[in-house]
Amino acid sequence: MPVNVLVVGGAGYIGSHVVRELLRAGHGVVVYDSLEKGHREAVAACGCPLVVGDTGDAAALGAALSSSKFDVVMHFAAYTSVAESMQDPAKYYHNNVAKGLVLLEAMRKAGVGRIVFSSSAAVYGDPDRVPIEEDADCRPTNVYGETKLMFERVLAAYDRAYGMRYIALRYFNAAGADPAGDIGEDHDPETQLIPLVLMTALGLRPRLEVFGTDYDTSDGTCVRDYIHVCDLASAHVLAAEALVAGCCSRAYNLGNGKGYTVRQVIETARRVTGRDIPVVDAPRRPGDPAALVASSDRITRELGWKPRYADLEAIIATAWEWHRHHPRGYAG
Repeated sequence: MPVNVLVVGGAGYIGSHVVRELLRAGHGVVVYDSLEKGHREAVAACGCPLVVGDTGDAAALGAALSSSKFDVVMHFAAYTSVAESMQDPAKYYHNNVAKGLVLLEAMRKAGVGRIVFSSSAAVYGDPDRVPIEEDADCRPTNVYGETKLMFERVLAAYDRAYGMRYIALRYFNAAGADPAGDIGEDHDPETQLIPLVLMTALGLRPRLEVFGTDYDTSDGTCVRDYIHVCDLASAHVLAAEALVAGCCSRAYNLGNGKGYTVRQVIETARRVTGRDIPVVDAPRRPGDPAALVASSDRITRELGWKPRYADLEAIIATAWEWHRHHPRGYAG
């Protein structure tokens, strides 16, 4: 059965890939995005309506939500830089929590009672064990993770009080691009490892900084679980369909269950691109845990999700195709 979805933040990297996957599955989509971080070109490539508006604008949200009978809202509109969140926590609490409350109230007024929330592995902080399961203690080590955890708690309260059901998807490290090559990762400034590695391979950056080389890992650099953005997108489709089918509120991890160090990512990118990638060691960044690796058994068991791009080389190869054909992002 087709599901009608308002995708808030659907012009961004992950949001646009989810929009495409929803459309491929035969669902109806309208994107709501301020275009502060998102790209009009990404929505145009997907071929769906775009409403330009801020998540904190109650009137604009109300108008968008009343423009159609939406079954589900998907919420991607957040600031995501760990480093910036530590430097400017007010900006992150305002955007990621306060504006999210405006969205939830607009949904209540419009009678939309289901939401898929873009959460993060950052809610766990420095875990006691890996792979991380959903019942692990949540002890964020940075403000970004705190805002994601806080909004998950808001969602739980809205479920208890108002019956608004939700699925929170806790991403590990999203990477890659749609194999069609027309949408991909384009942030300004760029903070994610794989795009920075590939920008260095293209000569757009003189060198890559490796933040922290003294972690308790195999080579001293951080370990992360990389998941292809199209696999993330398919999980969002399953989550929306499950909510419409009547499932209870849940949180799910989304990762591959494999961890790679920063140095392993760089070496893999050198093989994929066939280019040198100069690096320089730098101090640790505040708030960076040593290792984050997911157990995604719950969503596999309950929703039937399974990643299609489980190999790091395949993930980086799709990212490389996007970046080498769009070295300046959508502006190029």
